[in-house]
Amino acid sequence: MPTPPPADVIEPHTWTDEIQTRAEFDRRLATGSLVGLTVQGLRLDLDPFPDFTDVAVTGTLFVGCRFASRQVGADLVRRGANVVPPFSGLPYPTQPSHLYTPQDLAAGFTEGGSAAMYDTRVYAHFRAHGGALPDVREALGQRLHDHGIDNALADATRAWLATHGPQSVVGVMGGHAVRRGSAPYRMAAVLGRELARAHRLVVTGGGPGVMEAANLGAYLSTRPAEDLTAAIDVLSTAPDFTDHDRYTAAALRVRESFGRSVLPPGNETEPVAAYRADSTALTTGGLDWASCGGLAIPTWLYGHEPANLFAGRIAKYFSNAIREDTILRLARGGIVFAPGGAGTVQEVFQAATKTYYGTDGISGAYVFLDRAYWTKELPVESLLRPLLVGSPFGDLSGTVHLTDDVHEAVRLLTE
Repeated sequence: MPTPPPADVIEPHTWTDEIQTRAEFDRRLATGSLVGLTVQGLRLDLDPFPDFTDVAVTGTLFVGCRFASRQVGADLVRRGANVVPPFSGLPYPTQPSHLYTPQDLAAGFTEGGSAAMYDTRVYAHFRAHGGALPDVREALGQRLHDHGIDNALADATRAWLATHGPQSVVGVMGGHAVRRGSAPYRMAAVLGRELARAHRLVVTGGGPGVMEAANLGAYLSTRPAEDLTAAIDVLSTAPDFTDHDRYTAAALRVRESFGRSVLPPGNETEPVAAYRADSTALTTGGLDWASCGGLAIPTWLYGHEPANLFAGRIAKYFSNAIREDTILRLARGGIVFAPGGAGTVQEVFQAATKTYYGTDGISGAYVFLDRAYWTKELPVESLLRPLLVGSPFGDLSGTVHLTDDVHEAVRLLTE
């Protein structure tokens, strides 16, 4: 029988030897030593150019950094540094220094529609290079990218977890095909709004349907309830996510009309704004983004679905397996399961496995919205309760709740 990993295996770590902003890099450079440090994804080819002449660099790791010339990188290697340069020819950064914003993913839409968006161009590249089974060069680029996202996600959530604790992060799962404007969509949006207003970090899988609705509710959580209703009415003019251009245009219209992002748009002159080196607010800054859409964790495996543009931060991965585990690992404050198909059912039992074995520590409530759906159409409850009764940590079946009332769902997750 598996046992929980030691605490130090699953607890977030703070690495003091990683440099992810130009300001921190310049401070360390001025000391005359970068020995043993890791410098990630910085634009060191921009004025003022760093002078490495008298700086010790033994064992320094430069990952995904750009230098003023190849000679600079070669000289660093000769002096004992390790340099993993950005891969050429990729539309995405091999070491993003922060999470994506909606502006990053939507960059290019105004000029050329969904086909010109950063998000779509990366997906086209992903498909052209083998999809889920990429060639070696592409696989290395993707793994480096996803490690950068792992690192940026830890940075982005560290301050939230330190302030509110792990039980304040709530996952919202459900069907991707739920149409905008439908009753389930509106219910999920109210859920996201109320959770954000209760100081919970809403985490979704970053897709359309229930996931977009929950992030939308969190995005408009500081505005009157009637604004959320009006926003959904605008979105319902493009209800079908397979119509990418209309679907994305409606989302951008809502963002323009009903709320502004906390941070300014990304620099669209680069392949992605993740190359920005001076974005301290994006890597380690405040928590405004958490109450302005929460967190989305999507994957390019499902890149045929349009980007969810209402999350405050977006941890987009190539690896779906890493992405799914990450969502469930973070959602220690409980998970809401709205009606969905096979993907949602898979997530139910993947989450139940973690709870059963205590893999990530104490779990919050499992709240199933739509009692009839989860007891009759897909009778998950009849399997889940007996399973959790037999947990090595005692009877955990009390974590399972069914309700038709979104406000009761919020109460169960926040009481």
